[in-house]
Parts: sequence; structure tokens; C-alpha cells
Amino acid sequence: TMAEERALAMVTCTAPVNIAVIKYWGKRDNDLILPINSSLSVTLHQDQLKTTTTAAASRDFTEDRLWLNGEEADVGHPRLQACLREVRRLARKRRGGSAEDAAPLSLSYKIHIATENNFPTAAGLASSAAGYACLVSALARLYGVEGELSEVARRGSGSACRSMLGGFVQWQRGERPDGRDSLAHQVAPETHWPELRVLVLVVRDCGGEGHGCIHHPPAGWDLGGGCWEPPSPHRAEVVVPERLALMMRHIRERDFEGFGQLTMQDSNQFHATCLDTFPPIFYLNDLSRQIIALAHRFNAHHGRTKVAYTFDAGPNAVIFTLADTVAEFMEVVRRSFPPATNGDQFVRGLPVGSASLPEELVAAVVTEPVPGAVRYILHTKPGPGPQLLDDPSQHLLGADGLPRRCP
Repeated sequence: TMAEERALAMVTCTAPVNIAVIKYWGKRDNDLILPINSSLSVTLHQDQLKTTTTAAASRDFTEDRLWLNGEEADVGHPRLQACLREVRRLARKRRGGSAEDAAPLSLSYKIHIATENNFPTAAGLASSAAGYACLVSALARLYGVEGELSEVARRGSGSACRSMLGGFVQWQRGERPDGRDSLAHQVAPETHWPELRVLVLVVRDCGGEGHGCIHHPPAGWDLGGGCWEPPSPHRAEVVVPERLALMMRHIRERDFEGFGQLTMQDSNQFHATCLDTFPPIFYLNDLSRQIIALAHRFNAHHGRTKVAYTFDAGPNAVIFTLADTVAEFMEVVRRSFPPATNGDQFVRGLPVGSASLPEELVAAVVTEPVPGAVRYILHTKPGPGPQLLDDPSQHLLGADGLPRRCP
């Protein structure tokens, strides 16, 4: 019978990381995760950075269980439970008591969830956005829920709503107190600007493994962002709406100089404001500041904006540039921060051509080298939103509902 066939249902999805170019500066509602201002991000390609999640439901499961990167974790995490509740609510609403849908997958079945990142969480890349976008995508497929899911992902982690779409994504602040209009919208697909490239400079951490920065939230599911009150409503009401309109125009026109300058200004203002809170929040370290100075020297040497940096809640630099600049800038980074040991593993992701640097560029841009400061550089580009994996061999859980790979 239908019910027996659906004794174990399993779905696997992947979801991307996103990088905000107009930052999310904190919440106006902590429970619903409603932002003070709208934000805008670029979704990165899943070939380089992705979370994979398998969700399974079975009448044989005795309890809900969760595994993160092979280790069992707390399935009772309030944000995860909020997503689960929301998806089940939508599934109930969709079924509306119709008889034919009563047999498959009972909403009362316990579920098992396994999730893995193809990048080290210690790299300080916000894995929570990809993690919750992936969780919600998998749960929605499992329960047959379609339609607007960015609101559900937002309940897990604010920036996760932006990872529900590919390319260039705006998270609209919304007006309603219930958050029903605080949603993500695609400004342009990933194919819109084929020359755009992204370099993630993973720096040697200020505190050894994991996040050593003061006030830095731990890796994993909890990177909430915006754990502080912004000092000025002026930004949310005046500055951001103007910047968003401008940023969308730069993206539509593929105007890299405008895009890059605005990206750097917004990042600088965000981190200046972090220092202006009391007690101050130090997300950038000396190395972050050296990378900022390097980018400005590089642009000054060329007489225009060829690279643009942005920093999230941590010291890693994300550099936007165009394909024709990647090889030269990579060589500048390699000379400025020579790899300590991993010369062959220093550049990861998309291939990078070699470049010979003119003497005057080296003289103007490369100062005293700091060996080993940058652990590695990941070369990637904009990419699509969450994907469903059809191949059963890619499930992270076996037929018994337990993780396939040993940790």
C-alpha cells in the first residue's frame, strides 16, 4: 500500500553561502528575526561552498535526531525547532484534510537530519545561512511544501533567507510586525554578471582554531548576526534605502566601480559602528586592516576600483573583482602574504592563471611581506540557490536512518 511504501521518506538538498554587500545590521524583533534594515547579498557558487542536508522521516524512528558534520548535535535547538514547526504548519495547511494526502508521510513521524559542509566551519564563513536554507529546503521537499520559503529560513538565521535564492538577492525589511513581508527577492540571477569573481581570504585566526575574535559568535547554527543595537536609526531609515537603490542599479548595469566602492563603504561603516558600540566589538584584526590597505593601494596604482573588500562578523576578507583581474591580484596577495607551507593548497576553487607583475606595481602595492598570515584563498563566483539531489547515493543517511559515513 501507499502507506507502507512511504515507511521511510528521504530527501537530500544542497544550499549556498551568501555574502552581504549591504549589511544586515541587527534585529528589530529577536524571536521572529526581523531586521532593522533591508540588506543585499551575492550568493556564492556551491561547487566551492555548500551545505548538504538529508532529512528523513519514518514511523520507525523513536525520536528526532540531528548530526552536524558526522557528530550528533542538539536537535532541540530553538531555531531549528522553529523551522521544523513552521514547515509542518505549512504542510498541514496545504493538506487541508484531503483524504488522498492522509496516507503518505505522517506529520507525527519523528525525523532524522544530517548536515555537512564542504568547507571548514572554522574558516569563519557563516555556515548558518547555508545550513538553515538547506534544512528548510530539505524539510519542504520531504513534506511536499512549495512556495515562499525564505520566511521559514529566516526563522533559523536571518541571512539564511538570502541563501534561498541564487545570484543577487535582496532581503526586504518588511513592515508587518508578524514578519510575513520580511522576505528575500532575487534582484538578478547568477548568470547576469558572468565576469564577477569572489576571492575569500581565509586568514590565520586571532585565537587559534575556531573563532578567536572578541564577541565572535561560535561556528555552527548560532551565527545570528546583529547581536547589538545600532546607534543610529538614520542608517536604517535614510542611508540604507538610498544605498540599496544605488547598489541595485550598479548590479543591473554591471558597473563594477560603483558596486565595489559602495561595497567597501558599507563594510567600513559597519565595522566602524561595531567599534562605536560600548563595549566595542572587534571583528577586524591587524591582518584584516592590512588587506584593506593592500586593496586600496592596488586600486590607487590602477587609478580605478579593480578590487573591493567586504568583511562580515570575523576577520576573513571577501574580495569582489572581475575575471580579468583575478590572476594579478592573486599574485599580489601571494607576494604580500606568502604561504607558510601549503604552497600547492594556497589557492582553492576555480582555477587561477599565472601573472607576472610589473616592477612598478610591486614597488607601489606590495609592502613588507607577512608570511603565513593568509591560510588559503578560495576562488569562486556567484551561483544558484538550493538544489535537490536526485541521486540516492548522495544521501547522508542510510536506509536505517543513521549517518552513512563514520565521523
